[in-house]
Amino acid sequence: MLNALQSLAGPAVMARATLLVNHVLVSEPVAAQRLQAHAGRCILLHFEGWPSLLPALPPLAFRITPAALVEWCGAEVPDEVDLRVSIDASNPALGLMQMLGGERPRVDVAGNAALATDVNWLFENLRWDVQDDLANIVGPGPAHEIARLASGVAAGLRSAAGTLAGLAERARGAGQPPR
Repeated sequence: MLNALQSLAGPAVMARATLLVNHVLVSEPVAAQRLQAHAGRCILLHFEGWPSLLPALPPLAFRITPAALVEWCGAEVPDEVDLRVSIDASNPALGLMQMLGGERPRVDVAGNAALATDVNWLFENLRWDVQDDLANIVGPGPAHEIARLASGVAAGLRSAAGTLAGLAERARGAGQPPR
């Protein structure tokens, strides 16, 4: 039953995620300039060591369109991939805590060097302006307050994640499981 639910929900989630990525790309003209040269190329995101207890991820292959956007390639990975980005996902909970603490997961990149450089630039520089999008729905005042509240919550989560990661690191160094 879980596999059936996943096969139904996976494509819908990927379609929404692709729309979000494209929304962020469109908001930054430099991103379009960087991606324009790579139209037709394919990027594969691979999560190495994904735990078998968790539902399998759908293939995460994306093709760059002539409009400098991305499109999900669907359930089948293309035969030719121009850039393969492998992300360590052996411990998703720890990875999430580290990301909340500002650390990046271990990433290996193989393929076209120019595309890799531009994709890295996108990861380093693109940010979703949630407050601006909220302002279109609820107005600038409430959007500012929601963003301020969310920023405070995010800072608290980052602090807690940093504390937990530090405790786990010290426990590992002492040869004991984290408490």
